[in-house]
Amino acid sequence: MGDKASTHPGAAGRAAAADHPSALRNVVLVGHSGSGKTTLVEALALASGAVKRAGRVEDGGTLSDYDEMEHRQQRSVQLSLVPVEWGGVRINVLDTPGYADFVGELRAGLRAADAALFVVSAADGVDGATRLVWDECAAVGMPRAIVVTHLDAARADFEEMVSVCQQTFGGDDPDAVIPLYLPLRGAEGSDGHAPVEGLIGLLSQRIFDYSSGTRTERDPDPEHLPLIKESRNRLIEGIIAESEDETLMDRYLEDGDCDIKTLIADLEKAVARGVFHPVLAAAPAAEGGRHGLGTVELLELITGGFPTPLEREVPAVTTPEGRARPALTCDPDGPLAAEVVKTSSDPYVGRISLVRVFSGTLRPDETVHVSGHGLEDRGHEDHDVDERIGALSAPFGKQQRPLSKAVAGDLACVAKLSRAETGDTLSAKDDPLLMEPWVMPDPLLPVAIEAHSKADEDKLSHGLSRLVAEDPTMRLEQNPDTHQLVLWCLGEAHMGVALERLRSRYGVNVDSVPHLVSLRETFAEETSGRGRHVKQSGGHGQFAICEITVEPLPGGSGIEFVDKVVGGAVPRQFIPSVEKGVRAQAEKGVAAGYPLVDFRVTLHDGKAHSVDSSDAAFQMAGALALRECAAKARIHLLEPVAELKVTVSDEYVGSVMSDLSGRRGKVSGTEQASEGLTLVRALIPEIEISRYAVELRSLSHGTGRFAREYACHEPMPQQLSGKILEAARNGG
Repeated sequence: MGDKASTHPGAAGRAAAADHPSALRNVVLVGHSGSGKTTLVEALALASGAVKRAGRVEDGGTLSDYDEMEHRQQRSVQLSLVPVEWGGVRINVLDTPGYADFVGELRAGLRAADAALFVVSAADGVDGATRLVWDECAAVGMPRAIVVTHLDAARADFEEMVSVCQQTFGGDDPDAVIPLYLPLRGAEGSDGHAPVEGLIGLLSQRIFDYSSGTRTERDPDPEHLPLIKESRNRLIEGIIAESEDETLMDRYLEDGDCDIKTLIADLEKAVARGVFHPVLAAAPAAEGGRHGLGTVELLELITGGFPTPLEREVPAVTTPEGRARPALTCDPDGPLAAEVVKTSSDPYVGRISLVRVFSGTLRPDETVHVSGHGLEDRGHEDHDVDERIGALSAPFGKQQRPLSKAVAGDLACVAKLSRAETGDTLSAKDDPLLMEPWVMPDPLLPVAIEAHSKADEDKLSHGLSRLVAEDPTMRLEQNPDTHQLVLWCLGEAHMGVALERLRSRYGVNVDSVPHLVSLRETFAEETSGRGRHVKQSGGHGQFAICEITVEPLPGGSGIEFVDKVVGGAVPRQFIPSVEKGVRAQAEKGVAAGYPLVDFRVTLHDGKAHSVDSSDAAFQMAGALALRECAAKARIHLLEPVAELKVTVSDEYVGSVMSDLSGRRGKVSGTEQASEGLTLVRALIPEIEISRYAVELRSLSHGTGRFAREYACHEPMPQQLSGKILEAARNGG
């Protein structure tokens, strides 16, 4: 992997369109918040010549963190694309947020990329969430490499971090995780700290000196040779172990070395196949310098070792009606099949869709078919429409550089797709397709919202629909029981960003209110009641009397109505009216305003008037009779109970089970989910897990995830229900 000259357009002006997938690489940066991903993007852009000064664009932000919200929060909150060029290859670098609340943006980046660069801090190590993403990438065979940052931090230890990565990422084969370069430290300062000034190339046996801010190359010093020999032998053996050339080991044992070109070729093949994971080191450029430590080596690895889009299997497609279609390949001349991986709004341009083209070629101003996308449960309507797209562009910070086309394998921003949402498929209007969707996490943290003012109320629906269209990890719910408008999010930070975007982008201010669960009321004992509705106010009056008995039924029985009237005490035509009145009152509740369920009503007597009785009068009498029964009897509150499935690292199982018990949960069993992970099943009241998305993350150090599903309603403990009923009686 020698130093290659870079060719690039400037940051401004028209972006050069890739003519073939072989000239493209799509790589996503993965790592915990603060690991240095965004700084690395800046360094790569600077080293490639795409920008003149690292980390800055016109408004004082960064290339990938240019949103105002990212400035305020000092962290990435959205997926961003920064294209750079190296050796005639365009690299689409996808920077993802490291914070768990924005995992939807990470998933979009994984969908759009063909390889992943895991960024780990030498000072902070590897967190549980990053380990889970590594396992997901391994499951689908995505090529991965590791970059160690923060080498000059006080606690930084490159060798220790390599060991941690081998234990964490190596699995059964730690020798598949090996450094290609070793950090070269300079002279110790007065504080005893020796800064990292260069890299020792183990294959080339050369020193790459970055101390001046520009990469220079030289022979190693004599004191470096023993270290090089030991580490180089292990690296060569690791490459040979993953080589497809079965004769390479014999040649190595016979000669004691291998041709460097053969080793590099085998290394690149093993990386592209996803079976070998090189470790590299990186740091920002010195003030005024162009080359940050390790940036050239990274660019060489990406262009030489990471796969082209031609090597990735295109997601399965069907017709919009679900009929099977032949598998597609990454062919610029094939049928158009592209996917919206991210949707955002610009105050001047409108909606902008970041699109990955998997097959065919996308061109500006053409009409495409938009198909989507099976997320009705999250507030997204399915749609199949033709739309004329606007300009194509390549993003670069806040700038959008025009593109003449986007071939299969490329990423581009598309303007003016007013109906397309994240996850939708773009295809030819005369050959519509629907692409197999990627898995997105379920939003499990509810926030109930209300418009702050009448003016906000008028704009709320439009603003929320745009917000949900941009982010499929949000779900909008109008709860029919509590009548609350609920926005389901992935965590508190996700919620904060959503509400701030609602305010800043769409001019809608909302207030958060306590989230209510869907309680029910039921009778605890049998009782009787009389409903009397008699009024006379000139003309026809109102006359209806009915007598009923109610008795509790088992949970889930609903409401039963039994007619046992004899002798025509209640005329036959008014018996349905009594039932209608009872059911209407049950829907409103009789004690605390929650629906009344699971009881039998028996109508056994009543009185009518030949002139003044009516359907409305007997409906009112039925409701009054039920209310009198409720006043006489004990009322129980029923609370919703969820079936909870928690997947967590084995080391936190005890803590999770203890926590669930403290929330009135009943653990029903555990089972091994996969190596190192346990699935815990429990039944737990929903009122106890409204913030579980936040609390489980803290409890499990980011390794836990859960799913919930409504199971049933069960009686609420008397000490809790008593407070609610008392508050209702007092008008609270």
